[in-house]
Amino acid sequence: MLRHSSTILIIAVALLCGLGLVMLASTGVWVRDLEQPYHFVIRQSVMVVIGVFAAFVMAKTPPEVIRKSTVFVYVLVCIALALCFVPAVNVEIYGSKRWIDLPFIGQFQPSEPAKMIVVVALAAWFARWQTEVHTFFRGFVIPGMITGLPLVLIALETDVGTALSLSVTAAAVMYCVGSRLRYIIPAGLVGISGAAWYLYNNPNRWGRIEAWLDLENPVHQLDRGMQQWRALLALGNGGPWGVGLGNGVEKFGTLTFAHIDFIYPVIGEELGLPATLGVIICYVGIAVAGVGIALQAKQIFERSIALGLTCVIVVPAMVNIGVTTAVLPNDGLPLPFVSYGGTSLVFSLAAVGLLVGIHRRSQIATIQAFPLGKDARGILRL
Repeated sequence: MLRHSSTILIIAVALLCGLGLVMLASTGVWVRDLEQPYHFVIRQSVMVVIGVFAAFVMAKTPPEVIRKSTVFVYVLVCIALALCFVPAVNVEIYGSKRWIDLPFIGQFQPSEPAKMIVVVALAAWFARWQTEVHTFFRGFVIPGMITGLPLVLIALETDVGTALSLSVTAAAVMYCVGSRLRYIIPAGLVGISGAAWYLYNNPNRWGRIEAWLDLENPVHQLDRGMQQWRALLALGNGGPWGVGLGNGVEKFGTLTFAHIDFIYPVIGEELGLPATLGVIICYVGIAVAGVGIALQAKQIFERSIALGLTCVIVVPAMVNIGVTTAVLPNDGLPLPFVSYGGTSLVFSLAAVGLLVGIHRRSQIATIQAFPLGKDARGILRL
């Protein structure tokens, strides 16, 4: 099965992208103030093409080139994250400063490439200091600083969900590489305590948690808990087999952001349980394939990248499905490959391309290690 990790990965991603385009055609038409009814699906289709091209480029890029350019790209991404606070450049949407608008590039979200770059930077650092991953300074403090700078910038944009998912990814990479738990666990507890303090003292986010804990309260159903409550109604309305593609009713305005953060309940309402379970199976396939690629990688640099990029894709998917089914409080993370969002889609596909490239090189290395495998079997038969 490990030999077919790339195939499993590509099939799962292709199914999710195809489903995303279909559901955007169903939900995007009903978004208010649109001059072109199919604006979202057309734009997402363009981003799929760009993302596939980016995936092809990343799959063909040698690991030495990626490793040598890590410092430059890391600095560039941190500058882009800092530009989110510059009034002349940033774009504020719904109170969050997560986007910037640059000439010739347009509007994009720097936190999406930042997730990839943090993983690559951690992998490059651990590859450089393989013999000292158990030490406090080079095995924990400096990797923590590499992660911490973009993490703080993302959190200050009020993109807490992305910051938390990135911290989980970094902790997973550090633990699997060999950083000691006696360093990671206390740091994690401090981080969780800080996040809890922030949430408690932020009226908007604490209100979301209170609404999540009592969704059946009519007051919350008309206020901060409305999205999750309407999402549950959509899933219940769909039942086991759904009401049919395009026949969902919650997307008509009661379920806000049905084409972005809350596209999963619309899938359940219109296509039923087979589609929602199919989405989960696809993400499980991505997780299994990503771990398989990491296990087959020959060097710690590529192994760390494979593990980290798998977490970059799977962790937000878990959070989004948890939020839209009211298992977790409302967070604002999109569903990778399915939700509308050009920056997220392009860089997620680029991450997939990088994973495929790592697996391809691992397979080539295995073949070269045993060039006379068939001849040897023939000799044994004689």
